[in-house]
Amino acid sequence: MTRTKPAQFVFYGWRTILLVAVLGLIVAVILSFFQSLKYRSTTRLLISQNTALVDAYTASRSNERVADDMATLVHTSSFYNAVMNAGFNIRENYFPSDELKRRKLWNKTIKPTVLRGTGLIQIDAFHPSVDQAEQIARAAAFILSTRAEDFSSAGGVNVRQVDEPLNTRFPVKPNIPVNALTGLVLGGLAGLALVAINLERMKRRHQLIHEEW
Repeated sequence: MTRTKPAQFVFYGWRTILLVAVLGLIVAVILSFFQSLKYRSTTRLLISQNTALVDAYTASRSNERVADDMATLVHTSSFYNAVMNAGFNIRENYFPSDELKRRKLWNKTIKPTVLRGTGLIQIDAFHPSVDQAEQIARAAAFILSTRAEDFSSAGGVNVRQVDEPLNTRFPVKPNIPVNALTGLVLGGLAGLALVAINLERMKRRHQLIHEEW
């Protein structure tokens, strides 16, 4: 039984591969529209410590460790409660009363990112309402800048908001272009698998016919 070369494999099955890839793209786009649209509000904070006796490199690495700690603690229930009680106009009923579901939604709502080598931590807040996204970003920045030592294992930590919240004009979630590309790629792979299965079946059928003769 001869082996099918890759070029022949694609040549014989390109229509199937293309069709399944396009179907994957269409399904991904349709599913994207079933997800709730979310805006993003972004703010940045500068982290520093009272470490006058150490060199700049050591101080920078120390600030990054503090930022990493804060980025982890931002997703905790303690930080969530602090944000909700910070006095900002945040609709708490957006978050479920069930603890597990609330944690999952909170993790999707707020995204901290440590900007390496800068001493900055970026806070992204996502919400169907752009105003609510901004309120959450402002509240998170307020808690980190006024209660830094409560959400850090280090002492002498100073956190200062250096950028006011910047809101997106259009929803950023779901990311339809990325979802469409993912659907196209996965569909193409599924098409390749389907063509491979069909070719293998044809080979076995021909082999059985030759054996009968």
